[in-house]
Amino acid sequence: MFRLFSCDIGIDLGTANTLVHVAGQGIVINEPTVVAVDPKNNRLSAIGSEAKKMLGRTSNDSRGINSMSRVVRPMRDGVIAEFELVEVLLQNFIKRVQKYPLFLVKPRVVIGVPSGITEVEKRAVIDAAKMAGAKEVHLLYEPMAAAIGMMIPVDEPVGNMIVDIGGGTSDIAVISLNGTVCNASIRVGGDEMDNAIIRYLRNTHSLSIDETTAEQIKEKIGSAAPLEEELTMQVKGQDHSKDLPRSITITSEEIRHAVEEPVSAIVDAVKQALANTPPALSADILDKGIIMTGGGAQLRGLDIRVSNEIGIAIHVIDDAMTCVCKGAARVLEDLDKYRPVLIASSN
Repeated sequence: MFRLFSCDIGIDLGTANTLVHVAGQGIVINEPTVVAVDPKNNRLSAIGSEAKKMLGRTSNDSRGINSMSRVVRPMRDGVIAEFELVEVLLQNFIKRVQKYPLFLVKPRVVIGVPSGITEVEKRAVIDAAKMAGAKEVHLLYEPMAAAIGMMIPVDEPVGNMIVDIGGGTSDIAVISLNGTVCNASIRVGGDEMDNAIIRYLRNTHSLSIDETTAEQIKEKIGSAAPLEEELTMQVKGQDHSKDLPRSITITSEEIRHAVEEPVSAIVDAVKQALANTPPALSADILDKGIIMTGGGAQLRGLDIRVSNEIGIAIHVIDDAMTCVCKGAARVLEDLDKYRPVLIASSN
C-alpha cells in the first residue's frame, strides 16, 4: 500500500547543484543549491535557479533596512553549512515531486554524500531529510553512488577507481566487493576553482568579479592542460583600485595558471588513493583506467592532466553530473541487494 501512494527519491545533495530522481520518472529536479531569504520575515523568497540569478545583486545591508533578499548557499564543501535552510530546500523539492501530501505518506530517500563526511555531518543530513518529510533516509558515498549509477557491478571482486569532482569536494575511491577499499577526499572542487579565478583577477588585474562570473569564465575558457587553440574572453567587473566598472580580455593560459593550485590538489589526491591501493586492484585499474565524474570533471584537459601525471587512462563519462543521483535512485530499486553499500540510515 505504501508503494502505491509514495515515491522513492534519490538525491544528490551537492554544494553547487541538487538533483532529485523519482522512481518511474527519472531526474525531475536539477537546481542550484541556492536559496534567497527575505530579511523582513526570515522566510525563503526564492529557491534554486531563481535564487542563483540574485547572487551578487542584493544588498549587503546587515541592518535589513531595505527589502532585498539575502542570497545563501547553504551547502559548503559538500556538507551542510546552514541546517534550517537545507531542511527547507529539501522540503520544497520533496513536496514538489511527491504525489500525495506528506502528512499522508512519506517517501523513502537515498542521498549521496562525500566520502570525507564526519559522523556529525551524516547526522545533520539525515535529520534535515527527516525534518523535510522523508520516512526513511539512507546515505551512501558519492563515488559508490556514481559507480552504481554507471551500472558498474560493485559487488564483484574487481577494482574500479572513481574520481568524483563536485562543487565543494573531490572524492576518489577504489571500489570492490560492495566496499570502498581505499579512498581520498579533499574539500576542493569547482567552487575552489571559481575562488582561485576571483583571486587571480583581483591580484593580477585589479578587477573584482562575483562567483557567477568566475563560473562562466571557468566554463568558457578554463582548462587544466594546454589547448590546441588557446581561448580568450572579455570580462566585465569592478576596478577595485578606482571603484569604477572596467572590461578586460583574459586568456585560457591565464585561467589555467589561476586554477593550478586546486587542480594540483586533485591530482595529488588521486596519487594518494593509488598509493594505498592493494596490488591486485592496482592491476585492475591499470587495465581498465580511471572513471572521472562530477561537474568538475568537465574542466577542459583535466583528464589529460591527470593521465599524464599518473600514467593511467582517464575516462570522463557523458552523464558526469547525473550519475550520483541515478545511483542513489538505483539503490532504492533493490534496497536489499545494495544494503551493504549504505553507510548510514534512519528508518
